Amino acid sequence: MVDPRTHRVAVGVRDPFALVLLDATTGAVLRKVPLPGGLRHLQLAAPGGPVLVPDEGANRLLRVALPGGEIVSQTITGVGPHDATATADGTVFVSNEGARSVVALRGDQIVHTFTDVAQPAGLAAVGELVGLVDVRKNTLTVYDAARMRRVAELPAGAGPTHVVADKHGHLAVIDTRGGAVLLYALQPTIRQIGKVALPGAPYGVAYDPVRDRLWVTLTALNEVIGLNLGVQQPVLATPLPTVRQPNTLAVDSSTGRLFVTGTAGGVLEIIDAVT
Repeated sequence: MVDPRTHRVAVGVRDPFALVLLDATTGAVLRKVPLPGGLRHLQLAAPGGPVLVPDEGANRLLRVALPGGEIVSQTITGVGPHDATATADGTVFVSNEGARSVVALRGDQIVHTFTDVAQPAGLAAVGELVGLVDVRKNTLTVYDAARMRRVAELPAGAGPTHVVADKHGHLAVIDTRGGAVLLYALQPTIRQIGKVALPGAPYGVAYDPVRDRLWVTLTALNEVIGLNLGVQQPVLATPLPTVRQPNTLAVDSSTGRLFVTGTAGGVLEIIDAVT
């Protein structure tokens, strides 16, 4: 995760569990924040922070301030929190993979629990709507945070893993097993509006709103590829080589720079992508 306002990059590491904060300009490690357990996903609650840290080992959501890295709150959310995202009004949704639930928090209080899921995973918000990928049902579920209700459930390919929102109010779902990016509109009706084939086991995803570009890692090829979303038919850029097993990436929208984790080697690669 990259915050273009504070120029901080946040990366989760293991042995021991920690959140590492780096300078997005120099790549220098600035601080390691010890964590009670491991994590898989990071999102910003808002520009400038805090970072939403679903700590799977501790069954809680941590909020970490930027730029300093102080843990400002910890909230028990359920077994195995996988991802967390914030809506426009600050409500935070957390997907509890182990508990088969999604909880909505306002402040540090759980105000609603959804149990209509099998294996909740990635989350992304557009205004007051929240998209959830269910990796067992292979679906995209959409919740309305204002009314605290599910408003849609749509097919999401053969094996969806992650979801991200763009500046057009759309959701992009990564269908890893199906080798594709699926695009969904949320207004005026919730529906699938496109599909882009991406052979090579697409997995990690990040969106650059300045360049209107979706970046996706291809884990079977050790590549990352960009999709230009500013046209009616998304256009693929030339793939860029990466470190081995590029499971996660982030983009600094202030510069276009990519940060790719090489899980196989335990490294972070910095790529100045052609924009």
